[in-house]
Amino acid sequence: MPETPEERLRRWRLVLGKTDDSPSGGLAELGKDDVKVDNALASLYGDPGADRRGGLGASSPYLARWLGDIREYFPTSAVQMMQKDAIERLNLHKLLLEPEMLEAVEPDVHLVANLMSMSRMIPSETKDTARRVVRQVVAEVERRLKAKTLAAVRGAIDKASRTSRPRANEIDWDRTIRKNLRNYLPEHDVIIPERLVGHGRKRAGLQDVVLCVDQSGSMASSVVYAGIFGAVLASIRATNTKMIVFDTEVVDLTEQIEDPVDILFGCQLGGGTDIHRAVSYCQGVIDRPEKTVMVLITDLYEGGDRVKMLRRIASLVSSGVQLICLLALNDEGAPFYDANNAATLAGMGVPTFACTPDLFPDLIAEAIQRRDVGSWAARNDIPVARAKA
Repeated sequence: MPETPEERLRRWRLVLGKTDDSPSGGLAELGKDDVKVDNALASLYGDPGADRRGGLGASSPYLARWLGDIREYFPTSAVQMMQKDAIERLNLHKLLLEPEMLEAVEPDVHLVANLMSMSRMIPSETKDTARRVVRQVVAEVERRLKAKTLAAVRGAIDKASRTSRPRANEIDWDRTIRKNLRNYLPEHDVIIPERLVGHGRKRAGLQDVVLCVDQSGSMASSVVYAGIFGAVLASIRATNTKMIVFDTEVVDLTEQIEDPVDILFGCQLGGGTDIHRAVSYCQGVIDRPEKTVMVLITDLYEGGDRVKMLRRIASLVSSGVQLICLLALNDEGAPFYDANNAATLAGMGVPTFACTPDLFPDLIAEAIQRRDVGSWAARNDIPVARAKA
């Protein structure tokens, strides 16, 4: 059904806000529900040309009513964006510090990141609510990504361990039969197995995965997703997964890796960045370089010793570690990062790019199989950092 001129004016009125002193604000008359929508937008974003901020900070009842209105009149994605804007633009940290406010918000990854950044400030009476909110978001993200991650990684390990010269107890008879169907002799009712397919001996820790995550403030969403993926990878018996987070200090959260909520509350967002120190620590816990995939998640803004950082990364690569640098692991992409360091890593043969959570399982699968990760990124239209000419 085509849009009427009245509906077009109504939409413009809501987009532009109040434009004159008339009761309707100009352009179009608003109905009762539209007035609530208009007030909700004006409280957060203000009237055009006016520096109107702090419109939600007068009282908790008004803030609670505003939260209710935006959840009633806007889709979930818009609600999450408006909550994020309210926290950032209006400094409404009471959303995170009062249990009744936290109960009213629409949980999402950005909210979790804010809770992580304020974890030491959250009062005791709010902590249980905060953990429930975080667990709700974690459960939703896991529901969306866990099955794909398990399938991709287990399949990759299966292929990486497959051998064409298996021992008798290692033969995969199903694949062997399918590979040799053309050699079926009907007169003898037998298949001649010209090619055997099997698996190498299974053992715990068939592949080692190290997630080394920058927890500076700009990497907040990446830390959330990395924590969730770390827990999923740790649940795969054939992988030995380590979770390291860093700013100017390095914290090994491997012992908490089975519970992503514990991981996230173990992080402290903000502070500086010492990538060299973090990479040095990771090298110290890697004992099988040729069987290790290391994912360094950072925007590469090094606050420590850049020369030593690059030297340490080169040492890891030369030892046989499959190293990948993710400039971001989030839904937004297009990160801010140190282009000079990214180009230098690319020149060392380290694939360097941003990745969305939906593609991360396939990325890990490619790395486990020691395939060309740069080519995989190109097939998925992911811009990859290039070495300087």
